[in-house]
Amino acid sequence: MRVDSVLVIDDEPDMQLALAHSLKKKGCQVQCAGNGAEGLKKFKDQPFGLVITDMRMPEMSGMQVLKGIRKLSPQVPVIMMTAYGSVNNAVTAMQAGATDYIQKPFSLETLSTTIQKVCADSTGSQPQAGGSTNILDSLQEKKTITQDPEMLAILDMAGRVAKSDATILILGENGTGKELLASFIHQKSRRRSGPLVAINCAALQETLAESELFGHARGAFTGAFNSKEGRFELANQGTLLLDEVSELSPSLQAKILRALQEREIDRVGGQRPRPIDVRIVAISNRDLSKAVREGRFREDLFYRLNVLPLTLPPLRNRKEDIPLLTAFFLKKYSLINNCSMTRLAPQTLACMKTHTWPGNIRELENVVERAVLVGNGSTMLPEHLNFGGDAPSPPAHPKHQPTSTTIKEMEMELILDTLKACNDNRTRAAAYLGISIRTLRNRLREYGIAKIPGKAGSHG
Repeated sequence: MRVDSVLVIDDEPDMQLALAHSLKKKGCQVQCAGNGAEGLKKFKDQPFGLVITDMRMPEMSGMQVLKGIRKLSPQVPVIMMTAYGSVNNAVTAMQAGATDYIQKPFSLETLSTTIQKVCADSTGSQPQAGGSTNILDSLQEKKTITQDPEMLAILDMAGRVAKSDATILILGENGTGKELLASFIHQKSRRRSGPLVAINCAALQETLAESELFGHARGAFTGAFNSKEGRFELANQGTLLLDEVSELSPSLQAKILRALQEREIDRVGGQRPRPIDVRIVAISNRDLSKAVREGRFREDLFYRLNVLPLTLPPLRNRKEDIPLLTAFFLKKYSLINNCSMTRLAPQTLACMKTHTWPGNIRELENVVERAVLVGNGSTMLPEHLNFGGDAPSPPAHPKHQPTSTTIKEMEMELILDTLKACNDNRTRAAAYLGISIRTLRNRLREYGIAKIPGKAGSHG
C-alpha cells in the first residue's frame, strides 16, 4: 500500500506542527486539520493514503471522525492517537475500525514503527522499494554523510561493536547525529530484524515513568483497565534507545540498573518478574562522569552504560563536511518544495565555514531548508542565511588581492572539497555542485588542476 500523503487531525496546534514538520522533513506530503469536521472535509476533497487522528477532541471526537472516514473509504488506514490511561478507548476504536493506535507522548521512531506495522498488515508484505516517494521509505531513510576522518573512524568502530550485545553509550552535543548513530548500530547488529524502540528520558513524567518503561498489570492503579507492555518489553529481541539518559530520576536509575543486571523487569502491580532480551544504547548530551562526581547520576549505572563509549565531534570540528552536508540538504529540500536551488555560492560557503554551529548538523539542515524556502534562484547566496542572529561575514580579503581573485579561490576550494568527498568521481561531484560535468571540467582546466591532491587518478 502506498501512503505518500497523510492527513493529521488534532486540536493541539503544537502536535499538528510537530507531526507535520517531522513527516515533511522525511519527504512526506502532509495536510493538517484542527478539528474533526475540518478533517472530514479535507478527506472528502482529496485522497489520502493514511490518516492520523487524535482520540479526544472538542465537538467531534476521534471516534466520530473514524466512523466518517470508514463510510467514505473502508480501506484507508487510520491511526488513533490517545493520551496515557485511555487504552480502553483505543481498544474500542480498534473494534470500530481503527487500524492501530499510539499513546502520547511518542517519538518519530514509534510513529514509523506503527506505520510500518499498519502497511504490513494491510498488504500482507513489506512495501516495495523504488518508484515514487513512499512514506515508509522516507521515514526509514537514514544516512550518515561525512568525509571527516574522526567521524569515519567512529562509524568504523560502531559497525564493529554493533555485532556484539554490549551496551553502548553515545555522547555528543545536540544535533551531532547521536540518534542516527544509534540507528546505524541497530541496523548493523544481529538484532536488526527486531524492533528499535526509543524513549526520551527527559520527557518521562515522574508518576508514569515506571509504567512507561516497565509496563503495568491490569488494575495496578486507577485507569489501568488493561495490562500494558513497557518499553523494555516492546524492545525484546531488539534494541532499546535511552535518549537523554542523564535526566533519569534517582529511583528510575536504580530500577534500570536492576533490569540491566538481572535481565528481567517487574511490571507495576505485576506478580512475577519478566525476562527481557534487549540491547541497550544510551544517549547523552551531558558529561555523565561529571554528573557522577556531582552526585546526580549513579556511579554503578554509569559503569554499566559506559561499556563502549562513542563521542561524536561537533560540526565546528568537522568543517570539511559542511559542503557535502549542504549539497545533500539543498537537494533534499529542493525536491520536497519543488524548488530549483541546487548550487552553493562560494561566498555562502565562506560564511558557513566561519559560523560556530552551536546547533550542529540540525542547525545546518534548518539553515539550508530556510534558504531554499526564501531564495528565488538556483544558487544559495549569503543573504539567504539566517543563523538566529547576525550572520557571520566571509573572511576579510587581503588588501593586496582583488575581490574577484578571492571568490575564484573560494570556488576552487568548494570544487576540491566536493571532489574529495566524492572520491574524485567527477560525474557525482558535478551533480552535488549542481553544474554539468562539462562545466566542472572547464573549471578544473581553468584552475590548472589535473587531479585532486592525494589521488592517483581521476574518474568521470
